[in-house]
Amino acid sequence: MSTKSGRIKGHKFHGDPARFEVVADVITESFGKNIRYIADAAGGQGMLARVLNKRGYEAEVIDPRGYTLTGVTSRAEEYSAGMADYYDLIVGLHPDQALRPVVESAKVRPVLVIPCCNFWDNTRKLGRDLLLAEIEQYFRDNHVSYSRLEFGFEGPNNLGFVTRLSSHDR
Repeated sequence: MSTKSGRIKGHKFHGDPARFEVVADVITESFGKNIRYIADAAGGQGMLARVLNKRGYEAEVIDPRGYTLTGVTSRAEEYSAGMADYYDLIVGLHPDQALRPVVESAKVRPVLVIPCCNFWDNTRKLGRDLLLAEIEQYFRDNHVSYSRLEFGFEGPNNLGFVTRLSSHDR
C-alpha cells in the first residue's frame, strides 16, 4: 500500500489525492448523465462523493465510521450488496471490508471498484494480481460484463474494474 499522502484544500488523505478527480473523470466518461444516484461504499471522508456532487450527481457515502466532510450525504453503516438496488452506480475506491459486497453488487447495478487489499478471501494470501484475477473470475462466473482499467493516479493500487449491465438486465 502506498504511504504517500496528500492534501486537498486543507483535508489530508492517505494515498494520491488525485485519485478522486481521476475516478470522477472515469465515471463521467463511462456513464455521463445516464446515472444519477451513486453509492460511495466505504467512502471515508467523502471527498469522491463531494467531487461527484459538484458534477451534478447525487453521491452518498456509506461507511460505518461516519466521519464525512461537511455537506456530504452519508449513512453510518456497513455497505451490503442488498443496498445496490437503490443506486444507479456503486463505487468502491479502496473499499477495504466492503470489497466483496461492492463486487457482488455488479449482479444488479454497474460497479466501479478499485481494490486496495485482500478483503476478498481471508483464508489465503492474495497479492494484487491474484486478487484482481479472483474478482475477474467472479465476474465471469456471474456473467458480468466488465473492463479492467489502470486508473491515472499513482499506484500500486490503481488497477480496477468498471462493470456494465447487459441491456436485458435493465
